[in-house]
Amino acid sequence: MPTVVVGAGPAGLFTAIALARRGRRIVVVDRDPGPSPSGEWRRRGVMQFEHAHTFRGPAVEAMQDEMPDALDALRRAGARVVTAEDGTPVVLHSRRTLFERVLREIACREPTLTIRTGHADGVRCEAGRAVGVHVGGDVIPADVVVDASGRASRAMRDPTHHKPEGGPCGAAYVTRQYRLADAADPGPVNSPVGLSLSLGGYFAVAFLHDGGHFSVTITHDGTDPRMHALRHREVFEAAVRAVPMLDEWIDPRRAGPLTPVLPGGRLYNSYRGQLDDTGRPVLPGLIRIGDSVCTTTPLAGRGVSLAFRQAQALVTLLARDSDTDAATVDFDAWCRTHIRPWFLDHVHCDGDRLRRWAGGGVDLDRPLPSDMVVAAAAADPGLRPLVAPYDRMAALPESLDAHQGRAKAVYATGWRPPVASGPDREELAALCLQLSERLESALARV
Repeated sequence: MPTVVVGAGPAGLFTAIALARRGRRIVVVDRDPGPSPSGEWRRRGVMQFEHAHTFRGPAVEAMQDEMPDALDALRRAGARVVTAEDGTPVVLHSRRTLFERVLREIACREPTLTIRTGHADGVRCEAGRAVGVHVGGDVIPADVVVDASGRASRAMRDPTHHKPEGGPCGAAYVTRQYRLADAADPGPVNSPVGLSLSLGGYFAVAFLHDGGHFSVTITHDGTDPRMHALRHREVFEAAVRAVPMLDEWIDPRRAGPLTPVLPGGRLYNSYRGQLDDTGRPVLPGLIRIGDSVCTTTPLAGRGVSLAFRQAQALVTLLARDSDTDAATVDFDAWCRTHIRPWFLDHVHCDGDRLRRWAGGGVDLDRPLPSDMVVAAAAADPGLRPLVAPYDRMAALPESLDAHQGRAKAVYATGWRPPVASGPDREELAALCLQLSERLESALARV
């Protein structure tokens, strides 16, 4: 029997390809048929398909290990890997549309891998065990069902109603994709992803992608209804132009928009294990992976990296152990050690960020969140090599514990991370309200 992978996003395709290359027969089930003959592709149900993405170094390393041909294809298509001085990959500049297209093309060339278009209606169970997947009126039998359908998939919910930890991360965003004019250089950059700015209660980022493409994203806490007007093109463009460094990016002499303004959905931090209270698989024969196990705030761009790391661990365990239940138990233990700490780290960082955005100061009486420890390296260069392994995801968040005192000493001097030139959150909200009222007035006169 084949192994059935439900979901043909990055996690599902990477897992399927890696398993196929280890000798398994694979069926991938996804309701999306892939790119049309004309080349157009609108990924149904994948809100973030055309949104800004960051593919961090560990995702690149996983591709180098498992499918270097996919990485080569991305480079030929215009994607670029930014490396550190020692050659370690830091970030891959690529649109998600290109990233998924390349992975799908690689998957379609695997001789033991089949992609079946159809909606997964649920898991087929016999004697309390997953033995296949319902697709339409058919059942695809499976020796193992790998759930890569995402955090919110209703079809793949197990009958025991095993619920994840976590909740909303307190962030909302809007983004728009642009392309540089021929021979035009990008705007100002200050990080491997492009330009990242903190602006007094919200973030703004220009993400570099492949072939001159880039995205501008504004992220806020979602609590001020005036900011909802950012979904309107005129309001979004005015907000971007109000930030001097971002304004340079979208100067019409430099770049033009490719998409409408794209609002993001609700963002979550969540974690779900594979085992019940007795330490046995919740549903034997079903193994969750990717967002089905863990989602983290996309502000740090860790989602695909964490998914690919899970995939590598899972395929290694399945190749080593013919007992699927034993492999599931081992995989859950691996995830609790290597994945859940990132979930907890994001919960801490997001909670403290919301507190600071609401006007709270840096609290030196409690452990600093990881992002604040890393930020302190801007004032204390000696911290840089100490926080770098965490920043590259080469070390777990606990690696920063030993440096809390040094980071707190930086903040105790009164130093704070710099705030970029541009409107603060209240000023931006007022601008959004003013422009939305002007738009409504103009529409009323039509």
